[in-house]
Amino acid sequence: MSQQRIEVTLAGQKITLATSNEHEPLLRAACTLADEQIQLAINGGNRSIERASMMAAIKIAGDLITLQAASINHSASATSSHVDSEEISKLQEEIRSLEDQVDSLMQTLSLPGSPRPIVP
Repeated sequence: MSQQRIEVTLAGQKITLATSNEHEPLLRAACTLADEQIQLAINGGNRSIERASMMAAIKIAGDLITLQAASINHSASATSSHVDSEEISKLQEEIRSLEDQVDSLMQTLSLPGSPRPIVP
């Protein structure tokens, strides 16, 4: 993996970063998002770039945590419904088997003292 240097702008300041060709698009997109959030924080009243950068980092981290939680909840619910449908199918099969056994026993059941089966 070869390294290259790219130039990005964050909060009006040009910064040079090292990255691979493979990761360059992601790094540029991340820098664009970070710069947008920093600019929003500055426009929202944060006068220092440091404070605006911290506020942007907190906002982005909060968004990431929300997405991770949503992803975990979605995965858990998908797994849960999958397990539930499998469990339901197993229980239905067990019920059918028990019904068959009961039907079979009912047909061979005899009254005390009589060897003949009861036929419905």
